[in-house]
Amino acid sequence: MKTGLFFLCLLGTAAAIPAKKAENSSNEEETSSEGNMRVHAVDSCMSFQCKRGHICKADQQGKPHCVCQDPVTCPPTKPLDQVCGTDNQTYASSCHLFATKCRLEGTKKGHQLQLDYFGACKSIPTCTDFEVIQFPLRMRDWLKNILMQLYEANSEHAGYLNEKQRNKVKKIYLDEKRLLAGDHPIDLLLRDFKKNYHMYVYPVHWQFSELDQHPMDRVLTHSELAPLRASLVPMEHCITRFFEECDPNKDKHITLKEWGHCFGIKEEDIDENLLF
Repeated sequence: MKTGLFFLCLLGTAAAIPAKKAENSSNEEETSSEGNMRVHAVDSCMSFQCKRGHICKADQQGKPHCVCQDPVTCPPTKPLDQVCGTDNQTYASSCHLFATKCRLEGTKKGHQLQLDYFGACKSIPTCTDFEVIQFPLRMRDWLKNILMQLYEANSEHAGYLNEKQRNKVKKIYLDEKRLLAGDHPIDLLLRDFKKNYHMYVYPVHWQFSELDQHPMDRVLTHSELAPLRASLVPMEHCITRFFEECDPNKDKHITLKEWGHCFGIKEEDIDENLLF
């Protein structure tokens, strides 16, 4: 149960219990003081943010602070909730992983522990030089097809794409030369990229914009890349190496220009105005 809901339940329970007559004025003041402290603790934690693996608790003065969450307090899990940590250990959920990481704060293991990918840990093959060269071809095609699906869904359920995005995607969607989704050989993907290069420029910009959220600063950090990477590692074992090579100066930040170059987009076509 979330901390905020837990405190709300406490308040609801307290309100439902009739107040007992105090035996003396001293007891009344003590009870009132304790009640005010609980209410203050609720208010202070309701608007207090803690990072993953932590929960908010108020001290005796009602001041909120973050403490490590006990893994046993994580919500009930299903097999599909499993995640693999960078320590090659399978955790019941991301909640369990980050709660464990919090308890290891200040240690080398705690510093290194991150969510590696979704699903139970398994053997991930090494990405070869040849495979990492091929990876952008599949990734570009995948991004384009994702946008086609969002465009189709958007006609029935508004909200997937905004108006500017729809206008960009519409041109690709209606192009008769568009390569339809399928398990295409690398040679065909390469030929299509050369022939229909213009169809791949916007999807690459769109994915950058979708990832650049915390904060929106035209730079992708490890934490911003993590959701995409974690979901794709079990299927695309080259994605980790691909992201590493997108950061040639190893500053742990990928700029729009670096991102575009990684996908084979010409420098003159890399445009911040396409990030909307």
